Amino acid sequence: MEGVLKPSCDEQHPPQAADFQEKPEQNSKLSAGVKKDIEKLYEAVPQLMNVFEIKEKIGEGTFSSVYLATAQLQTGREEKLALKHLIPTSHPLRIAAELQCLMVAGGQDNVMGVKHCFRRNDHVVIVMPYLEHESFLDILNSLSFEEVREYMFNLFKALRRIHHFGIVHRDVKPSNFLYNRSLKEYALVDFGLAQGTPDTKIELLKAAHSEDQQGSCSQNDPTAASGREVSASVPAPKLAAQQAATKAAEKRPSSLSKTHFKQGRGGKEDSVQHSVPRSVFGERNFNICSSTYQENTSTKFIKQSKVMDVSSRRLITKKKIIPTKTASNRAARKAASGCPSNLLCDCYATDRVCSICLSRCQQVAPRAGTPGFRAPEVLTKCPTQTTAIDMWSAGIVFLSLLSGRYPFYKASDDLTALAQIMTVRGSSETIQAAKTFGKSVVCTQLVPAQNLRTLCEKLRGTTSSSQGSQGEAPGEAESGSADKPCPETLGKQLPLLSSSQEGDHALAIIAADPQGWDQVPDEAYDLLDKLLDLNPATRITATEALLHPFFKDMRP
Repeated sequence: MEGVLKPSCDEQHPPQAADFQEKPEQNSKLSAGVKKDIEKLYEAVPQLMNVFEIKEKIGEGTFSSVYLATAQLQTGREEKLALKHLIPTSHPLRIAAELQCLMVAGGQDNVMGVKHCFRRNDHVVIVMPYLEHESFLDILNSLSFEEVREYMFNLFKALRRIHHFGIVHRDVKPSNFLYNRSLKEYALVDFGLAQGTPDTKIELLKAAHSEDQQGSCSQNDPTAASGREVSASVPAPKLAAQQAATKAAEKRPSSLSKTHFKQGRGGKEDSVQHSVPRSVFGERNFNICSSTYQENTSTKFIKQSKVMDVSSRRLITKKKIIPTKTASNRAARKAASGCPSNLLCDCYATDRVCSICLSRCQQVAPRAGTPGFRAPEVLTKCPTQTTAIDMWSAGIVFLSLLSGRYPFYKASDDLTALAQIMTVRGSSETIQAAKTFGKSVVCTQLVPAQNLRTLCEKLRGTTSSSQGSQGEAPGEAESGSADKPCPETLGKQLPLLSSSQEGDHALAIIAADPQGWDQVPDEAYDLLDKLLDLNPATRITATEALLHPFFKDMRP
């Protein structure tokens, strides 16, 4: 804003009102609720009145609300800006870390920057450039294949930028990657859940990581949709385990179906009714994948459906764990505290939790992110999580673009989410990958991996002419030929078929798709396969993705 707005927090000295023209009247078309919210914001941060005219609320999430505002200079030039008002209960360290991410990494390579910051008491407003953008659901099925290629290329540029600074975004999804279709402009936003790698260049992320470790007992709450933990009070591990077990017993099974269908931080975009085909999983939409996934015979995990209450557990602990002999007593205490990996409990592959498991140390691992976009290592609570989780999320975005389905995955809990991943990537492959990061997954049945090309073409209702003589698509060897559409049904999947006459029917089959979806190259599915690599250690990086043959004629 020509030097008026600066990336710093001003509490007592906001920009002078003399630099701006007088504000016009507030938009009368706003709803009463939005008007009240705007009035409250002006009241909470009165400095804003000297600078901005807040037009409307354009987004609302669990931890913040976003408003469209304008600032008008004496020159007559008006600039649109986005004001992000963070909820007063947000941890100050988290707010400072988010602001530092925007200041250090933002402003280039499709990463949102920051122009100014206002603070009054516990209210913080971050001022950012406004990018007018389309809803992902509204444009999903109208995007051409070339537009999808450009979209993914620019997403990888943004991820390469933040990963260079050691920032793990943790919440990569379409609503956090703004896209202006006409201007071909992009912006990765919302670093409220960001974490730092061990060598991060964002100092405040290191401090936030230490704070999270101190409050790690709260990170294992299975009902946390987004996982931003900022509690300063830390209960003892044993008390935390008891509280978690009591909560699970009280809430199961009804609460999971309510809490996990909410978006973690992404506004209300996913709750709006659209004509776009919705998620492949979670809404009884199993007709396409019926060969490997049925609602009643789906992949099942051994769930802990029976959890004893605290008093029962103590009684059983006294009876089963504490023997009379001193040597055995020492061994039992070691089992309860050290929890060696080779100690076998008596609830393995059953529907209950034994006292040995209840006495084990709590698994500490971050779960922040949006359901449907969490990587396997997040779902299995792997304590070591890297920038690879962002690449998995980018792969889910790519999967939605190629299949025309959003959201692609929609599960009520982490185990169901992992089961849904298995139906696409295979159960044996998932179990083997989990072993690489120290996790053991038990599955009741064998589910083969699907051919990614066949899956996406079935869901989109198209068939690519580039398939056939160019070799097998990724995953085809595992899934076999059963997933291939048979010739007599192939024509019915083509969206161009509108006539029942044979002449028109033949003409439609050979007609080229003007959006290019009949020319999807094998490189697209090869990149998708590498993004959805179940092993985070071998998953493709953002830098490697930009050099992939899929983008061979584009400059990274």
